[in-house]
Amino acid sequence: MTTLAHISDIHLAPLPQVRPKDLVGKRITGYLNWKLTRKAVLSGESLKTLIDHLKAQETDFIAVTGDMTNLALSEEIDRAGKWLRELGPADKICVSPGNHDAYVRGALEKAFNHWGDYIAGETLERNSRFPFVRRVGDVAVIACSSAIPTAPFLAVGEFGHGQAARLGEILKVTGEAGYFRVVMIHHPPNVELQHPSFGLRGHKLFRDVIGRHGCELVLHGHTHRSSIHSIHGPKGEVPVIGVAAASAAQGGRLDDPARYNLFRIERNGSGWACTMREYGFQRLGNDIVMRLQMRIY
Repeated sequence: MTTLAHISDIHLAPLPQVRPKDLVGKRITGYLNWKLTRKAVLSGESLKTLIDHLKAQETDFIAVTGDMTNLALSEEIDRAGKWLRELGPADKICVSPGNHDAYVRGALEKAFNHWGDYIAGETLERNSRFPFVRRVGDVAVIACSSAIPTAPFLAVGEFGHGQAARLGEILKVTGEAGYFRVVMIHHPPNVELQHPSFGLRGHKLFRDVIGRHGCELVLHGHTHRSSIHSIHGPKGEVPVIGVAAASAAQGGRLDDPARYNLFRIERNGSGWACTMREYGFQRLGNDIVMRLQMRIY
C-alpha cells in the first residue's frame, strides 16, 4: 500500500519586509490585497497545526500543488525552500508550482534554483521541466505546471500543446507499466471551475489528454476550497480532487478552513483500491478532524 498526502496553497505568512522598489507592476495590487484581505485569512498558525497533524500520518509521499509564496519575493522563495526541507526530504515531496510562485517574470526560475529536487523528477526531454514523474511504489506522481506570470487582477494558468504532448506520452508509458497514475496541477482542469480571470487556459486540452490516455486521479489547488469533480477517461470517470488552502484560518468568508487529503492506494486484483480521507479544521472548534472518508476505487 502507498499513502499519498495532498496539500496546496501554502501561502507562507507573514509577508517579509517589503521595500518600495519591490512594489512594481502586479506586486502593488497583490500587496494591497494581502493587507486588506489575505492577511486576515491566511494564518501561519493554522498551517503549522495542520502540518504537524499530517506528519503524524507517516505518509509515503506528499504532493504539493503550488502557491508556496504570496508575491514571489526573493525572501519568500528562499523561505519556501527552507519550509520544504523542514517538511521532509525531496525524495518524498514534490511541488507543482502555482500562479503566486510565478507572480512576476523571473520568479519561477528563482524557485527552481531554491527548491531544487522538490520541483524536479524524471522527464521525457532534457530541456522541458514539465511534466515530471516521481515513482513511489506502484504509484506514478506526474507533476504538470500551469504557473505563468500574468497581468494585475488576473490569476489564470496555462497548459499548452507541448506539455500536453509530453503528458500524453508519460501517461501512455506509465499506464502500460501498470502504475496508479496521479496527475498534479495547480489550476483546476474541470469545466465547473473555469473563469476568465482565474481559470486554466488550455483546460479542454488537458481534459482531452486524460480522455485519450486516462489516469487514475487528478489533484489540484488554487480555489482554496475542497471539491470533487471528474473528467471523462477511456475507462470511465477520472476523479478530480481539489483541496482547501493549507494556510486558511477559520472564520474566512470565502475560503474553506485549512485541510489536507490522504489517499491510501493499493492493488486490488487486476484493479485498484483507493480510499480518500479529508482532514482539517471545521468552521467552529480548534481541533483537526477527519471530515470525510470515501472510496474512490
